[in-house]
Amino acid sequence: MLTIHAAGELRYAWDDPERLKDGAVAVQGIRVAAVGPLTELQERFPGARVRRWPGVLGPGRIHEGPLPDAPTPRERIHAVLKSGAVAVLEQYADSPELRAAAERNDVAVLPRTRLTAIIDTGRADLAVFDETGACMATVCAGRLVHRRR
Repeated sequence: MLTIHAAGELRYAWDDPERLKDGAVAVQGIRVAAVGPLTELQERFPGARVRRWPGVLGPGRIHEGPLPDAPTPRERIHAVLKSGAVAVLEQYADSPELRAAAERNDVAVLPRTRLTAIIDTGRADLAVFDETGACMATVCAGRLVHRRR
């Protein structure tokens, strides 16, 4: 199913000053199908499910430090997802259990940090943040894995 994630503002990359008012990302499976104004994507993909988020929509982040403490590896990975991150550094996913939990949740394990951006046909890793910087939603490899109520 194709889903369009829309917000009042879209950032293609967090370090890029370019912003799109009423921007949206169309997601098909694990990939970005298109990026642009919500009205254009709705015309291009009629019948698509639309999720509207308050705040700013941008690329999922990379968790660059130790993983949060939690009772289980799954809960440690979920805490990362709740922060808007969709990737962790391999030096901190240092046990087979943590790597397995990351893999089960499509969280990328990276050898080093890199820039993140939303691009056509790229992996659909998205995050939405409110005006206080709190993560409202995380989409990891096209799946909504965290939503703050």
